[in-house]
Amino acid sequence: MSVSRFSSPRLRSLLLGFAFVATAGSAAAQVPLERGRYLVTTILACGNCHTPKDGEGRAIPGKEMAGGGIAFDIPPFAGIAANITPDNETGIGTWSDAEIKRAISHGERPARGPLAGKPLALPMAASFFKAILPGDLDAIVAYLRSLPAVRNPLPAPVYRAPVHREPFALADRGFSERDLQDKVRRGAYLATIGHCLECHTPVDKGVLQLDTALGAGGRPFLPSFVKGLPDTWKGAVSRNVTSDRERGLGAWSDAEIKRAIVQGVGRDGREMQEPMPYAWYAGLREDDLDAIVAYLRTLPPLAR
Repeated sequence: MSVSRFSSPRLRSLLLGFAFVATAGSAAAQVPLERGRYLVTTILACGNCHTPKDGEGRAIPGKEMAGGGIAFDIPPFAGIAANITPDNETGIGTWSDAEIKRAISHGERPARGPLAGKPLALPMAASFFKAILPGDLDAIVAYLRSLPAVRNPLPAPVYRAPVHREPFALADRGFSERDLQDKVRRGAYLATIGHCLECHTPVDKGVLQLDTALGAGGRPFLPSFVKGLPDTWKGAVSRNVTSDRERGLGAWSDAEIKRAIVQGVGRDGREMQEPMPYAWYAGLREDDLDAIVAYLRTLPPLAR
């Protein structure tokens, strides 16, 4: 008589435990370094700004997160994305874990050095990163610490106006580990820390319309103030991602939305434009993509 290879209670217990770790949405259920790698290289898309690229927009090997990937020249600020490798002189090697977390979630530099007291510039989406769960912040720091230190001196930023960040109510309310077990709430969390609605919400007189036009699109990104994208890039305008059927995503299928996120292909088959970091989002797990789509479906329709 044959005996099932899964008949041992201990073996079944081990297999069930392994399956939980492999599939759970909870940050606590994953190895911190791997969770950090996943977040940084997918939904956060840190390398989209912080990794230098060649003229065709491809990441330069050996320069991961060494700064200089994208430069900004906008009315309140001019500067280039910083070196966030653990290099002691030109990166964040001398920063404490708490200082790195404060920079990510509050946009504040350490109270020392030549830029002490200066907030990080607006392209750093601290109003959205504020929502990152403590366990995920720990994981992100662990991953950044694991990167090779790359010496890459960069020019200091130029501040032309005080930094004012628009608060994002969803991030201010925050999330819990329990929320990651709910599909829509996990999608809301991922879309928030991925600062999707920072780009897909219009700006009026320099102010993001997060309270009145969330997800309505229409924000321009022009070569005159974003540098570091492919030489052929002519600029783009963010699209409406609300549930409106005419202007937004209401008539799109889930598969069409996911293809747009990870491949940069529109519903009509046309290639979509950067700075949407499709190559980074391509690494998102299917269940996380499903969750993001489920959240986008909840955005009230806005015909703008």
